[in-house]
Amino acid sequence: MSLNVVHDFPRTSVAWLQRLIGFDTVSSRSNLVLIEDVQAFCRHLGLQPVLTHNEAQTKANLFVTVPATANGEAEYSGGVVLSGHTDVVPVEGQVWSSNPFIAEVRDGKLYGRGACDMKGFIACALTLLPQAVKLADDKKLQKPLHLALSFDEEVGCLGAPLILDDLAMRGIVPEYCIVGEPSEMQMVVAHKGISVYRCSVHGKSVHSSLTPQGVNAISYASRLIGFIDELAKSLSERDDCDHYFDVPFSTLSVGTIQGGTATNIVPNLCEFTFDYRNLPHMGQDAIVKPIKQKIAHLNQQMQAIDPNTGIELRQLEDVPAMTDAQSAELQKLVAGLVHDDAVNKVAYATEAGQFTNAGIATVICGPGSIEQAHKADEFVSLEQLQRCDEFLKQLLLTMQY
Repeated sequence: MSLNVVHDFPRTSVAWLQRLIGFDTVSSRSNLVLIEDVQAFCRHLGLQPVLTHNEAQTKANLFVTVPATANGEAEYSGGVVLSGHTDVVPVEGQVWSSNPFIAEVRDGKLYGRGACDMKGFIACALTLLPQAVKLADDKKLQKPLHLALSFDEEVGCLGAPLILDDLAMRGIVPEYCIVGEPSEMQMVVAHKGISVYRCSVHGKSVHSSLTPQGVNAISYASRLIGFIDELAKSLSERDDCDHYFDVPFSTLSVGTIQGGTATNIVPNLCEFTFDYRNLPHMGQDAIVKPIKQKIAHLNQQMQAIDPNTGIELRQLEDVPAMTDAQSAELQKLVAGLVHDDAVNKVAYATEAGQFTNAGIATVICGPGSIEQAHKADEFVSLEQLQRCDEFLKQLLLTMQY
């Protein structure tokens, strides 16, 4: 490995963040320009980044390892993954004070789309890489340092599973993972999972004067929605709540509904979506099983009138919860580095759940506030970037011989 980095590449986290914001990586577009830029940086450091692409080859993840060298041979398993997603949410419909894809520093804050969510953490991680490479060159790196950059986190955490599949195939088993979602550099040890479902109710149209001969899709959808609301209420009354979460129970919520063509026509189709945000110790069966039982009951009623009617349930998204069950040692390490052992758990979901599902102890800790994410004039403070830089430097010291 070599530290002969070309002069085009930034040397500070602020400069890296300005560069990264300049890449328009909204989820609906390709992230390849950013990924290929980071790939070039890694290669100039003497590293060997691995890319995994989506089926269309329009997007890619990047995974790179600074191998441990303290024992005389390069070791790639174990160590810590620094994980971040490269995609950002759209800016359409938002009023910005400056160009969202040209970073601007004002009053101690750096503005731009992705500044906190979550290119700020990626910038700090890229700034750390040369330091890790030097330790490896000097045979002083006891544990490998990994960097994982993913695509399409904002639209269902679609990229990270490809990274994890590739690691399994190559026999690389990291010990820890730190996901740098904005947490104001506080440690988050768990988050809820998110599952999104679409329910399609297929009825039978007739003139509204002949309603007994029809099957009203909206009416049957409303019965199922009412059941979902009752199920949501029962979730809130369970005795296994977790009061470290701001909403201490699992939730169900109907979000969209469409149906009907005219008041005098019995509708033959109604579709609605709902999401389930589950506590880490609860799975899908807690809601899917009773909902499917209710659907079976309603189908019997509908098909007694017309056998071609019925209700279809389809899962659109499945982002697993992040559990703290296996991360006690990592929590102790991170708590010491941020000088705060508070237990924080959040309702929003991240790729961290996919890492914990893969058996990798994971916490969230990154610069900026989640309150700034997805908004116009998104920003991260320079103070938060400095704190993240220091945090990662101290983390690297714990991996030094």
